[in-house]
Amino acid sequence: MSQISVSRLTFAYDGSYDDIFTDVSFQIDTDWKLGFCGRNGRGKTTFLHLLMGRYEVRGTITAGVDFEYFPYPVADMSQNTLDILSAIAPDVQIWQIQRELSKLAVSEDALYRPFVTLSNGERTKVLLAGLFLRENSFLLIDEPTNHLDMAARETVARYLNGKSGFILVSHDRAFLDECVDHILSINKANIEIQAGNFSSWFRNKQMQDDFEIAENERLKKDISRLGAAARRTASWSDKVEKSKNQPLASGLSADKGYIGHKAAKMMARSKATEKRRDDAVSEKSKLLKNIESAEPLKLHPSPYHTHRLLSIDRIAVSYGGREIFRDISLTLTQGERVALSGGNGTGKSSLLKLICGEEIPHTGTVTAGSRLTISYVPQDASFLAGDLAGYAQEQQIEETLFKAILRKLDFSRAQFEKDMRDYSAGQKKKVLLARSLCQQAHLYIWDEPLNYIDVLSRIQIEKLILAYKPTLLFVEHDRAFCETIATKTILL
Repeated sequence: MSQISVSRLTFAYDGSYDDIFTDVSFQIDTDWKLGFCGRNGRGKTTFLHLLMGRYEVRGTITAGVDFEYFPYPVADMSQNTLDILSAIAPDVQIWQIQRELSKLAVSEDALYRPFVTLSNGERTKVLLAGLFLRENSFLLIDEPTNHLDMAARETVARYLNGKSGFILVSHDRAFLDECVDHILSINKANIEIQAGNFSSWFRNKQMQDDFEIAENERLKKDISRLGAAARRTASWSDKVEKSKNQPLASGLSADKGYIGHKAAKMMARSKATEKRRDDAVSEKSKLLKNIESAEPLKLHPSPYHTHRLLSIDRIAVSYGGREIFRDISLTLTQGERVALSGGNGTGKSSLLKLICGEEIPHTGTVTAGSRLTISYVPQDASFLAGDLAGYAQEQQIEETLFKAILRKLDFSRAQFEKDMRDYSAGQKKKVLLARSLCQQAHLYIWDEPLNYIDVLSRIQIEKLILAYKPTLLFVEHDRAFCETIATKTILL
């Protein structure tokens, strides 16, 4: 075991006036299994790139291990999978590769197929296995779950739990809980490390936030009370001091020494009270720096005139002569939240697109209610480009409401001025969700809405759905989200 040390790290992209990281220092052990958390746009992927040495920084990063980054770039995807793995880890034996793939439930025949023929989930597993086979490596794993269905996530989580020496960026709470023993979190004001899994870190954060909010309220009252007391005592001291030169009612002269001493004591008491107030102000200024803004979201689904919104009867979809699924039937009624479940490639997205009216070859019938309004969030958000104002106009949604929702989803005002091309993947997905939340619809159809989206925003969306109870048909592989939200699950 050795250590990775980050000392006084400061970094900003060329042309940017704002630092992404400022004077960051910490140490981690190379046998830790770290979950890397933080809201979208905080710089998690950037930080992994800094560890890889891809940008110049102020400060130092020292390590006695080689950093390996996932996703690993494959130059020639037409090569056999075994050849690619042999290039990644040239010193390993074939039995070692087979052992790793067996743990990841990848069939041995995948080794002798062109890499391009593997599914996205299989590619993820194969590349993770290859990188862990490299000697003296510390893996930087950036959002591996985005191409994994629920069953594959459980398999990869068990695999990672048996490994050590990695930083894992993921927003899937159940996935993190199953495979990490430390949390590295980018907060609003600092970066911190805590032993434990995601759930223990999140509980501790909530307790700390609740304490700071209560302490802030207490100190606010103390500051007001102490300020008033200091002003009152100072006023009394001034009055006593002025009385030195005033004759007494008896006509005798006042004892100036006694009065001066009394005024001085009162002024000293006032100064002591002022110091207590200043100490309280100083203490208060240290609070609330890492409190995350997660204001409640709103949604106004339109009521439909009948209980049933749509039905599908014995639907079958085929591509290129290969049957994807068949005999799927479903009746969707108001208030239901139906999760479409199944492995990658089972046709979940195709079914959603078919319901939304896209031309997809099929048999069977889709019957939607008359004048049914659907708000659709596609799986892919990479197409987004241009400014938010233009997008709002194009989508015929209210720009002010659209941006207000994005603010609640942790967009800074500075983000509003940027081209959407420059947004992180999570920020792009938030744009699609915010657009959907602006639309009054009878039915909301969301295809993997949580891809790349940070945990706090996921929790906001869960609370929104539970509060406003829209009719929802969705695909999502986040187990915690599905268990919280779905009223029915359809397995393809």
